[in-house]
Amino acid sequence: MVILDPLIRLVILVLETYVWVVIASAILSWLVAFQVVNTGNQVINTIGRVLYALTEPALRPIRGFIPNLGGIDLSPIVLILGLYFLQMVLWRVLASLHGVPA
Repeated sequence: MVILDPLIRLVILVLETYVWVVIASAILSWLVAFQVVNTGNQVINTIGRVLYALTEPALRPIRGFIPNLGGIDLSPIVLILGLYFLQMVLWRVLASLHGVPA
């Protein structure tokens, strides 16, 4: 329990951070699609490639089973909901480790 408590809290923190990375990736993709930002800019291009590399491995399998809605990508929403569900499960595990009734 001495190691498990901080480990679970660290995993929850990483999941929360990843949610923000997914949100940033979705926002950047909208800004690129509406030509608000220029991908010819090296900084924007680098940020976009990093966000793509971080989020695409998790989004690709979700896109495989979500039907195509004609240009609307719901996979980031599904991923964020899944991450929040996982966080809630981890908080319950953490509470049960401390003897708090569920």
